[in-house]
Amino acid sequence: MPDSRLKLAALMSPARAADVVDAATRRLLDDRFEVVWATEQHLRGADSPAKPAALDPAALAELSLGADVLLTSWGTPTLGKELWSDGAGPKVVAHAAGTVKNLIDPSILEQGVGVFSAGPRIAWSVGEYCLAAMLTLARRLPRFDGAIRAGGWKQSAFRGHELAGAKVGIVGASSTARALITLLKPFGCDVVVYDPYLSAERAAELGVRTASLGETAESAFLTIHVPNMPETKGMITRELIAAIPDGAVVVNSSRGPAVDQQALLEHTLSGRLYAALDVYDPEPPTFEESVLRAENLLLTPHIAGDTTEGHLALAGYVLRDALHWLADGTRGPSFVDPATWSIAA
Repeated sequence: MPDSRLKLAALMSPARAADVVDAATRRLLDDRFEVVWATEQHLRGADSPAKPAALDPAALAELSLGADVLLTSWGTPTLGKELWSDGAGPKVVAHAAGTVKNLIDPSILEQGVGVFSAGPRIAWSVGEYCLAAMLTLARRLPRFDGAIRAGGWKQSAFRGHELAGAKVGIVGASSTARALITLLKPFGCDVVVYDPYLSAERAAELGVRTASLGETAESAFLTIHVPNMPETKGMITRELIAAIPDGAVVVNSSRGPAVDQQALLEHTLSGRLYAALDVYDPEPPTFEESVLRAENLLLTPHIAGDTTEGHLALAGYVLRDALHWLADGTRGPSFVDPATWSIAA
């Protein structure tokens, strides 16, 4: 075995590995790493139709022993500080999933461990979801679909709208917001962003303008892209929802607690707003029949970032960045910057 090979521990079930590791990444693993894969004996419980089984926390020490790189994903237990207690723990944690805040203790970053998250790759999938939801509701497609299914045809009582040239308000300049901004460019929208951490210079680079939360809410389309933090809980208040223009489309694909869900549902059921919800408070939600029948409400089960192509790309996305970082310290897009830990998703 060449000395240049690194030892990698894949801390995920075989089923999860099949979900997040594509053929090209399998070849990369064979070429550059000595891989220790978790097996069925390392799992806690069994696979279910909803998700693969999780790794047993008791297996972490065994699988991680002597590893240079830990490849993690959904179902990986929290990595305790004890894995680094002897000062010779893994050099890299490459997370083939989103947030790492429930995966590692931030003190690991202070020890010089390189942590990588596939969140920016997932962000593109979320951006596509948001664009699809905006277009679907703007054109009133669920209403027309319902009319056809009920034996109807043209609906003179309402007509769809275009996204092109519209004012789009974005709350939070996260990676999902930046993906959506890129996707919106061909539509020539007036994109306004509320984010206290977004500078005017960075906004100009993105091709958007900054605005207060109140002005951002006064948009034909409003999308929410904030992390789960105490400061963001309930930030889209009942009063703010009441100020959203009639007929506007609201999309929440970030965190359920960020929005006064009851107020948004009330304004949607009244027919005043159109809404797409992919996240809820709590999850999974329980809704009355009137909510489930509403044709101006698009409900999805927290799948905005869940696509076949997106999932298969996740391991390769973080591993390529990890290899560059190990080679020369390059910080690719998946690098988790310790300086922004407190405001990261």
